[in-house]
Amino acid sequence: MDKLLAMLGLLVAALVGYGCFQIAPAAGLLAGGGVLAVGLLAALGALLRQREIRKLSDYLMRIRQGNYALDIRDNRAGALSILKNDIYKLTLRLSEQAELLRRDKRYLADALADISHQLRTPLTSLSVMTELLADPKLPDSRREEFTTAIQGQIDRIDWLVSSLLKLSKIDAGAITFRRDLVRLRALVERAAAPLLIPIEIREQTLEIDIDPALNIVGDAQWLREAVLNILKNCMEHTPCGGRLRVTARDNPIHTELAIEDSGEGIDPADLPHIFERFYRGKNASPDSAGIGLAMAKAILTGQDGTIEVESTPGRGSRFSLKFYKQIA
Repeated sequence: MDKLLAMLGLLVAALVGYGCFQIAPAAGLLAGGGVLAVGLLAALGALLRQREIRKLSDYLMRIRQGNYALDIRDNRAGALSILKNDIYKLTLRLSEQAELLRRDKRYLADALADISHQLRTPLTSLSVMTELLADPKLPDSRREEFTTAIQGQIDRIDWLVSSLLKLSKIDAGAITFRRDLVRLRALVERAAAPLLIPIEIREQTLEIDIDPALNIVGDAQWLREAVLNILKNCMEHTPCGGRLRVTARDNPIHTELAIEDSGEGIDPADLPHIFERFYRGKNASPDSAGIGLAMAKAILTGQDGTIEVESTPGRGSRFSLKFYKQIA
């Protein structure tokens, strides 16, 4: 297109110069010289533009190969400079997306490795106990013991898979949390119900000091799951005869639910990671999968709430759940 325009321009200039030469030879020579000078400048401009376009083409090729460290910004005036700056902005966006994709791949690889590790242990136990049960000489007492243990491992796998599916749905945004008015004390009591027998066996005390009329807004079913996971964690890290205490405070900005225990506490090195998925601290039980607290946080943050923990080794832990109110 540039060559065609240049040829048309030279043709028009030649016709104009020829006409001027017919009128007056001196005028024709002057016009011809001017046309030649303009043509040379136009040709030079076209060459420079072609060179810049080749640079842009090379730049885009290197971007395509994954080299996002290039900087093509140009502060000079002109349409080409504007194009360079717009391409550079797009390059930054592509670089950010590529980095996010790399992080997602690393996260997926780590998550699959963690899931594989979590499943391998109970599956190995099931395999060993199944082989032992096949022994016809196995005493009935041992057979009953292995059968109970197998059921326990199956329950653990079922809980693990169920929890991972729930976390995946939350991560994918596939769950729409309800915004219902929920009685906080009733919520905590229903969450604690599955733990009452283990708490009694451990001779622990559970105190719930919450005003029965206190309400929060949220999805009762999912919030109950979050509170259950936190209570279960506190129970498991509290010795026999210890105490679990649940209280609530209300102010114009938020309602705070505090879950405290008199257990062993959390090591300071573990505190920054306690809500990370599959993280197991120094005091984690052998059966811990490192999912419960991560799920609790995902549920809370998915409903615009927050969760924090304070702990002193040897003196227990305090989980603070805050449910924020909508202020007009």
